[in-house]
Amino acid sequence: MGTLAERIAGHRIAGASPRGEIEWLAAQGEYRRLEPGQVLTSKASGVIEGMFLVLAGYLVLRVERDGDVVRAMEWRAGDVAGLLPHSRLGAPPGDSSAEEVTEIVVIKRHLLPDLIAACPVLTAALVQVMVDRARQFAARAGGESTPPAAATARLIGRQWSAESHTLKDFLAAHGIAYTWMEAESDPSAAGVMAATGVSADDLPALLLPDGSVLRRPAPAEIAQRLGLQLDARHDFYDLIIAGAGPAGLAAAVYGASEGLRTLLLDRHAPGGQAGTSSRIENYLGFPEGLSGAELARRAALQAGRLGAEMLSPVAVTSIAFDQGYKRVALSSGRRLVAPALIIATGMTYREHRARGIAELNGAGVYYGSAAMEAHACRGANVIVVGGGNSAGQCALNLARYAATVQIVVRREGLGETMSHYLAGRIAETPNIQVRGQTTIEAVEGQGRLERVHLTVDGAPRMEEASALFILIGTQPHSGWLPPEVLRDARGFVLTGRDVAGHPEFSAVWREPRGPMPFETSVPGVFAAGDVRAGAMNRVASAVGEGAMAMRLADDYLKG
Repeated sequence: MGTLAERIAGHRIAGASPRGEIEWLAAQGEYRRLEPGQVLTSKASGVIEGMFLVLAGYLVLRVERDGDVVRAMEWRAGDVAGLLPHSRLGAPPGDSSAEEVTEIVVIKRHLLPDLIAACPVLTAALVQVMVDRARQFAARAGGESTPPAAATARLIGRQWSAESHTLKDFLAAHGIAYTWMEAESDPSAAGVMAATGVSADDLPALLLPDGSVLRRPAPAEIAQRLGLQLDARHDFYDLIIAGAGPAGLAAAVYGASEGLRTLLLDRHAPGGQAGTSSRIENYLGFPEGLSGAELARRAALQAGRLGAEMLSPVAVTSIAFDQGYKRVALSSGRRLVAPALIIATGMTYREHRARGIAELNGAGVYYGSAAMEAHACRGANVIVVGGGNSAGQCALNLARYAATVQIVVRREGLGETMSHYLAGRIAETPNIQVRGQTTIEAVEGQGRLERVHLTVDGAPRMEEASALFILIGTQPHSGWLPPEVLRDARGFVLTGRDVAGHPEFSAVWREPRGPMPFETSVPGVFAAGDVRAGAMNRVASAVGEGAMAMRLADDYLKG
C-alpha cells in the first residue's frame, strides 16, 4: 500500500505537488480509516472544521430536507471537500458515513493557513476546485437546469424585491453557495415555507444547511452566522487598506509578502466593481478571460496565504491623525491604529435622476452588472445604460439569456468609450442593439420595472423592458474621508505632484519633503485605484497602483 506520503502523492489534487508539500501533508494531516457504515460526522456532534482528501473508498453525506433524509453529496477516491458551513468546497452539517472501507486525510481548520503557506502547488489546485464549484453554485442559484444541491443554503424571496436583490448580491459577492427559490413562481417554495414556518412577511428568508432560518436578515447577520471574519485580531497594524478591489487586494498581497502586519477592509465584499464583471478578457496572463469574482477569490486567497487579514463586510467610518498615526474607526465600533494607510475604496455608481428610478431600484432597476439577475431576464427585453467596458461585458452576459439587449448611450456609438475588441463582439451579437444619442427620461411599473421612456435623437420613445442596468456616472467613494485628505472638484483623491499643486496643500502638509507618488496630502496616507485622481480605470492599472502604493508605504514606514 505504500507510506502515507506515497499515497497522498497519488491523490488527484495533490499529485502534482513537490515532495516537500506531500511530506508536510503526511506529517500534519490526520489519517483516518473508516469501516463500512462508520460515521465521519453527524449533525449532533458537529462538523470537521477544515477539509479532507479521500484516498480510497466512498463517503456519502445525508441531510434532513423538509422532514426527509436525502442523499446530499458523495465523495470518492481523489475528491477533496471542505466541511465549514459556508465552504466553497461545499458541505453542510449532516450525517456522513463510509459506504465501504474508506481512507481519508483530514486537515483541521487551524492548520489551513499553514497549508496555504507551505503548499503553493496544492493551494493552486484547491483554488481551481473552489472556482469550479463556485461556478456550479452560481448556475444552480440562478435557475440553470442543473438540479440544486441539497447541500447549499436556500434563499427564498421575491424576484422583484430590493431586499432579495441585496441578499443575492451579498451571497454571490462572497462566493457563498445558495439556491434561489422564487416565492411566487417556484412550485416547491410554498412547501418549503410551510415546513420551515416561514411566512410571506418573513421574506426574504435564508435557510441554512444546519436547519436554522434567518428571516429578513441583514448582510452582516449572514456574515456572522456563516463565520466570516468581522473583527480584527489586533489593535495595531503596520498597514491598513480600505477597499478590497483590485488595487486594495494587490496592496494586501504585496504588503503581507514584505512581512508587514496588514489588514484589508471592505464594506461589501472582495473585488469592488471589477468583482461584478462577468468576464474580464484583457487582463494579462488569462488568454481565455476570467470573471471578476474569480479574480477576486484568487487574489483574496493569495493575500491570506501570505498573511494578510481581511474583514468584510466592515467599513471605515472615520479617520483621525495623531502624531503620525492613523486612528481608524470601523462600522463595527472597533478602533484600530496604524502608521500607514492606503485608500482604495474605488468608485460607486452615481444615482440616476430619471423619474421612477429610485422607486424601482432593486425591482428591475440595477446599478452595475448584477450578474446574479441575468437568469431572471431569460426571454425578456432588457436595457443597459452606459458605453464603457463594464457596460459592454454586462450586455454580452445578458445576451445569453435575454431576447433583446439595448445599449443606450448619449454619444453616437461605442467607439470613443469602449475597447475595440469588446465593441466588435457586441456588433457581432445579433440580439444586442446599440442606441446612440439616447437618454433615459423615466421608468415605470407596478411594483417592478415594466416600461422605460427614452429620448432618441430628440424624439420621445417608450420601450417595454423587464430590467434596466445602469453603468454610468461613477463617482469616487471618498465622502467618508476627513478634510485633511485633499480631493479635486469631483471628489477624486489627489496624490503626488497633483496634491502639491492644490491651493490648500501648504496648510495641511507638515513634512520638509514633498509627497511621494500615490501619497495624499497626509503623510503616510496613500491612494490607489479608481478613487485616485488620474487613475486609468482598468483592472491591470489598479493592480499596479496598489502594488506601488504599498511599496511607497513600506518606504515611509522605514523612514
